[in-house]
Amino acid sequence: MRRRPFDLRRPARRRWLSIVWVWFVAAGLGVLLLLVVLSREKLPRSDPPLVRQKLYRSSFPEGLNITDEMLSPYSFTRQIVDQISLAKALVVISKDSNNLQFAAELSAQIRKCQALLSSAATTGTPLTTEESEAAIRDMALLLYQAQQLHYDSATMIMKMKGQFQSLDEKMKSEAEKSTKYGQIAAEELPKSLYCLGIRLTMEWFRNSNFQRELSEGRHRMEKLRDNGLYHYCVFSDNILAASVVVNSTTMNSKRPEMIVFHLVTDEVNFAPMKAWFSMNSFRGATIEVQKVEDLSWLNASYVPVLKQLQNSDTQNYYFSGSGDNRTPVKFRNPKYLSMLNHLRFYIPEVYPALQKVVFLDDDVVVQKDLSELFTININGNVMGAVETCMETFHRFHKYLNYSHPLIRAHFDPDACGWAFGMNVLDLREWRRKNVTGIYHYWQERNADHTLWKLGTLPPGLLAFYGLVEKLDAKWHVLGLGYTNVDMSLIKNGAVLHYNGNMKPWLKIGMEKYKGLWDKYVDYSHPLLQQCFVHG
Repeated sequence: MRRRPFDLRRPARRRWLSIVWVWFVAAGLGVLLLLVVLSREKLPRSDPPLVRQKLYRSSFPEGLNITDEMLSPYSFTRQIVDQISLAKALVVISKDSNNLQFAAELSAQIRKCQALLSSAATTGTPLTTEESEAAIRDMALLLYQAQQLHYDSATMIMKMKGQFQSLDEKMKSEAEKSTKYGQIAAEELPKSLYCLGIRLTMEWFRNSNFQRELSEGRHRMEKLRDNGLYHYCVFSDNILAASVVVNSTTMNSKRPEMIVFHLVTDEVNFAPMKAWFSMNSFRGATIEVQKVEDLSWLNASYVPVLKQLQNSDTQNYYFSGSGDNRTPVKFRNPKYLSMLNHLRFYIPEVYPALQKVVFLDDDVVVQKDLSELFTININGNVMGAVETCMETFHRFHKYLNYSHPLIRAHFDPDACGWAFGMNVLDLREWRRKNVTGIYHYWQERNADHTLWKLGTLPPGLLAFYGLVEKLDAKWHVLGLGYTNVDMSLIKNGAVLHYNGNMKPWLKIGMEKYKGLWDKYVDYSHPLLQQCFVHG
C-alpha cells in the first residue's frame, strides 16, 4: 500500500491548529470586552458643574452669604469682583498721580458694585442680567480710561518700584542718622560721671591722707607681685564702671582678701580714681591704680598705634570725618586709637612680675566666683576665651579683609572668633611666644587700614591665632549692651558683658539689664547722692 506524500498530510494539521487559535483569540477578546464594560459601570459618574458648585458651597459654614453665582468663574458676579480688585489698585495710583477726580469716580463705582454684590449675597439670588451688564459696562469704561491715562500694570509696577527705591534710600538715611546719634550718645560723658570726677578730684587734693593710705595700706608691693594671689587687670577712664567691676568681683568672691586689682587710667582720671578706691573698702581686696602716661616705654617708636596716631592722614580720617564715606561710622571712632584700648596687648610688660592674670573690660558685671579661672588648664595656650562663632557673623571673614593676599594666605576665613572682655592670660606663654611682637607685625602692615578697620578685636584675632583655648560659655555672656539675651544664660553666667553702645550707665542703656549693674552701685554714697538722680 502506498503512503501519501508527506506534503499532502501537513496542510490538514495546519488548518486544525489555525481553527484552535482563532477560538482562543476570540475568547480573549470577549473576556477583555466584558472587563471593560464592567469597569465602566463601576466608575463614578461626573456631576454637572452646578452640582459641583453646590458641593463646594456646602463646605462653607452656615451664616456666610455666598451664592452659587459668586462661585462660578463665568458669572457676571465674578467679573464684577475682578473689576473691583483692579479698580482698588488704580485708585491708589491715581491718588499718587494727584488725579483726585478720577480717583473719586473709581471709588464711587466700586461702592456701587459692592452694594450690588452685597444685595445679591444677602438675598441669596443672582444678579439680573440688566443690572450686571450695566455695572460691568460702567466699570469697564473707567478701566479703559485708566489705561488711556497710562495707569496700566507696567506703569503701576514702575511707580511702585520708584516708591520702593525712595523708601529704601530714606530708610538707609535714617539708619545712618540713628547710628551716628547712638554713637554720639555712647561717647558723651554723662553729667553725673563728670560731676563725680570733679568732686573726687577735689577730695583727692583736699585730703592728704588718701595717698598715704594707698601706699601704706592695701597697696603693698609684695601683694602686687605675689603670684599666689588672684590678679585682675582693668584699663578704664570710667571711675564708676571700674568700681562696679571691682565691687561685683569682690562681693561674689569666696576669698576677696586674695584678690588684687591692677587698674590703669589716663592722667585726667588718675587723681579721682585713686581717691575713689582709697575712700571705699572692697572687702579687703588689694587695689593698684596706675597712669598710662607713666609707662615710659609706651612711645611712638615702640607702639605702632601711637605711630599711626601721629600720622596726619590717620588723624584726618578719624577726627575730621573725611575719607572713605563707605566706612561705617562705628569704625571711624577715635576711641579705637586710645592707648587704654590697646594696652591689653602689653600686659606682660605692664606687669613683668606676674605669671597669670584675668583681663576684664570695664563694661562687665561679675556675678560668680572667678577663682577657678586661675587653676583652669588652657593646655599650653596663651589665652582662654569664650568663642563667639555660633553664627557666621562672628567668624574671621567678618572682621578681616580676605581680598588682601596677606590675610588670605595666613588665616582660615571660617575660623571662630572669640570675645575680649573676660580673658584668662598665661603671661609666661605670652612672653615665650612673643605675642606682642606678632601684634606689632600686623599693626605695621595695617598702617593703611587695608587689612581691617581699627579696633582691638581684629588685631587680637591675628596676634592670638592658634593660641586660644576655648572656655565654657558660662564664663562670659555677651550682648547686654545691644541685643536680647536669654535669661537662663544671664542667670548662669559668671561675667555679664554690656558690649555695644547701650551701656548701663547711659540713658540709652537697656532698662531690663540695668538692674544687674545698679545692684553693685551704692547710690547712698554721699558723692553719688550729690551727682546722681537715681529713681
